[in-house]
Amino acid sequence: MLKLYGFCVSNYYNMVKLALLEKGVPFEEVPFYGSQAPEVLAISPRGKVPVLKTEQGFVNETSVILEYIEQTQAGKPLLPSDPFERAQVLALCREIELYIELPGRACYAEAFFGMPVADAIKEKTKAELLLGFASLGRHGTFSPYVAGDRLSIADLYFLYSVSLALQVGRKLFDIDLLADMPAAKALMERLEQNPHVQRIAADRDAAMPEFLAMVAAKR
Repeated sequence: MLKLYGFCVSNYYNMVKLALLEKGVPFEEVPFYGSQAPEVLAISPRGKVPVLKTEQGFVNETSVILEYIEQTQAGKPLLPSDPFERAQVLALCREIELYIELPGRACYAEAFFGMPVADAIKEKTKAELLLGFASLGRHGTFSPYVAGDRLSIADLYFLYSVSLALQVGRKLFDIDLLADMPAAKALMERLEQNPHVQRIAADRDAAMPEFLAMVAAKR
């Protein structure tokens, strides 16, 4: 059986968890926090989560884990078989990560943990998020899913990365980054009603107090 290492508050961990649940793949969750400890680095070369344990060994990096699951496990396909359509999904994933997830992450400390972030960083984040969401609006089809009429890996990135960026936009800049994208906003609301997504949200909420205590202890 596959084993998913990580913690329920991590959005990247939850992307992989949702993929496994949607495909109906049996798996075991193993609590695991990233660090630079030798025992962690033995499993995850950069000391990050998530990590997937397979019969052959460990697979790290979320995008690679998701493709590995798609290539090795049965169940609902989350990537198109057509090479061009597949490339569009993977490009959307990369665009969300590079132009929305990473700029937003620079301000997570203030948005979610009350730790001040320099004004220059916030100004850069705001500018990059506006560009990133504009790109998503041009490339995403939202008909009704991000890349077409079926749930794909792009929707996992949309749900678990874009949702955090939206909170950054609201909390720090008082803007709705999906204001001009009603179809995208409707998709976010629909995904949040998915039973697997609700299960993951409940697990995240249950794990949050321990996670916040760990963050506070490191300050």
